[in-house]
Amino acid sequence: MPISDLVAAFMVGILGAGHCMSMCGGVAAAVSFGTSNSQNKLPYLLFYNGGRLLSYGIIGAIGGGLVSGIVGVSHVSQSLIWLRLAAAIMMILLALYIGQFWNGLSYVERLGKGLWRHISPLTSKLLPLKSPFAALPFGMVWGWLPCGLVYSALSWAAVSGNAFHGLLIMLAFGLGTLPAMLFVGTSAESLKKLLNNMIFRKFSSLILLMYGIVTAYSVYNQL
Repeated sequence: MPISDLVAAFMVGILGAGHCMSMCGGVAAAVSFGTSNSQNKLPYLLFYNGGRLLSYGIIGAIGGGLVSGIVGVSHVSQSLIWLRLAAAIMMILLALYIGQFWNGLSYVERLGKGLWRHISPLTSKLLPLKSPFAALPFGMVWGWLPCGLVYSALSWAAVSGNAFHGLLIMLAFGLGTLPAMLFVGTSAESLKKLLNNMIFRKFSSLILLMYGIVTAYSVYNQL
């Protein structure tokens, strides 16, 4: 896997962090403010986000493994090249989604709502958080929250070629969301404003878009 793909996934996480703060920022804030003033809140946030990233890695590995397995048994000619082309197309769609040029990927959230209805009751059983370690499974549960950005990144990870590459794509994406998710509360508001600034988002998404187009073109020439 080209290192540039991991860098691109990391950038998707950074650029989409404003969306993540809207979806999960309240939960992260609850983890932080649910502790007493005498407690260090950072370990709770680190374990919560560690659990969230762990879930991202698991679903990335599952997606990448399933798709590569299906392609493997189908004996499609030049299957890896086609998967690489599909990954480049997903990168282009993610760039358009982040820049708000096209919101079609928001419908991906519907795919996970059925699963979330069965998983979400677990969160009430994990509260209150009595130790930082208790925040790990809490974060793992919230890692499955239906989110268009996460599931779109998962679609990219699923066509990355194999389970390990899928895991790496989702971990890189998750690491990109980490800074914003750690700085919840007052300090996060200015960061959220920057990440949601339309000029910043559109300029950054255009960089990802150009990378996706160049990747798609180079892969297409191999067919």
